[in-house]
Amino acid sequence: MKKGLFSKLVATFAVIIAVSFIITAAFLSYWFESYYFEQRKGQLETESQFISTAAEQYLQGNVSPDKINETLTYIGNYLSTYIWLVDNYGYVYAVSDSEHKALIGTQIITKELEELRLGHTVEKREVYQNIFKGPVHTFEIPIFSKGIFKGSMLLHTSISELREPLKRVYEIIWMSAILAIVVSCVVIYYLSQRIIIKPLEQINYVADKISKGEVDKRVSIESKDEIGTLARSFNSMADSLEAVEKNRREFISNVSHEIRSPITSIKGFIGGILDGVIPKEKENYYLSVTYGEIQRLTRLVNDLLDLSAIEAGQFRLRIEELDINEIIRLSVIKFETKIREKGLKVDVLMQDDELYVAADKDRITQVVTNLIDNAIKYVGEGGTVRISTKTKGDKALVSVFNDGPSISKEDLKHIWDRFYKADKSRTTKLSTGLGLSIVRSILTQLGEDVWIENKEPQGVKFVFTLKRI
Repeated sequence: MKKGLFSKLVATFAVIIAVSFIITAAFLSYWFESYYFEQRKGQLETESQFISTAAEQYLQGNVSPDKINETLTYIGNYLSTYIWLVDNYGYVYAVSDSEHKALIGTQIITKELEELRLGHTVEKREVYQNIFKGPVHTFEIPIFSKGIFKGSMLLHTSISELREPLKRVYEIIWMSAILAIVVSCVVIYYLSQRIIIKPLEQINYVADKISKGEVDKRVSIESKDEIGTLARSFNSMADSLEAVEKNRREFISNVSHEIRSPITSIKGFIGGILDGVIPKEKENYYLSVTYGEIQRLTRLVNDLLDLSAIEAGQFRLRIEELDINEIIRLSVIKFETKIREKGLKVDVLMQDDELYVAADKDRITQVVTNLIDNAIKYVGEGGTVRISTKTKGDKALVSVFNDGPSISKEDLKHIWDRFYKADKSRTTKLSTGLGLSIVRSILTQLGEDVWIENKEPQGVKFVFTLKRI
């Protein structure tokens, strides 16, 4: 986990944050530099008023050349700027620095004169005619007297000198960005561990334990985010797996018990006959009992195979048009012997003589047979069994009722479970406990419903639906 998701997560967020802060720092640096130059430009424009006044007085002959140079020197030192004054033809006539006196009388402006005559300022950042050692920021401002263009002033400032005060600002911006990146990475590391990695490691640990058979393990994560939802879903899945494991063990236990019982009886009776313990005149009786146990074992195995095949979806249903009323009549006839033995009253109530539905004939016959068999087993001597059919919309409703004892609420919860027997004392030999499970599985595969109802004052009714044709 640490070498996979965790490292990828931290690396991804670290890169995103680093790029974000670098872009922010670069933008701030650029913006601050632009802001600083704008402020510098404003300062130069303000001071240019004094220079313009001095230049005008000089041109009028009110100020001597030395005085104008002295004024330019003072302002130039104050602004850390080289100042040149040029006439309306671009010739230099005064400078602030004695090093540039050689330029006096030299024409240095030609192309920009037109813009300056129109009252426009000119701004440049370049190496100015190889006069300065490095690139300079040049600001050319026109000089007017009574609306007449008299020349311009050139203010040169070294770029490196201008950027010197900005270095500290750049250091603060970039140091802050680096510190923010480091802090963010630490916070991401901590939060990733706490919010994502640790919970996922716990889920992975519990999943590993469950895979090894410890289905009682659960994840203890209290969170309302997606990780919490995942943990709750995982626990829900674990509950389902535990229930499946419990059912599997119960199923194996029940199958073992149901198979062991007839096998034990068969082994005992046959062993008694072979050992001579059972008298000769009783052999046929015990052989008939043994044959009954074999039939019981056969029914159990067949039911198990049927249920397994149905639940695995291996039964291929052959849906056809069939008369459910005719299937009910034939199924009742099969139980004629049992009905007479218990002296039962069987009523078959049908809304019409024929009721055609879409179903698999063999499977639906098995459903009807199992429900009638169940009703006969649980009804008392001389009781009543009532089988009826009716239509409701596009559905046919088939019900099988017996007036035996009602089923308790506790038993109703498990009535469809495999091997569950509500009356264990009476059904141990007669029932495999799989009949109702097979009924529900078949009807579910047909896409139909089945339910059970307790009737007053007593009695139980099973109802299932089929699609009409």
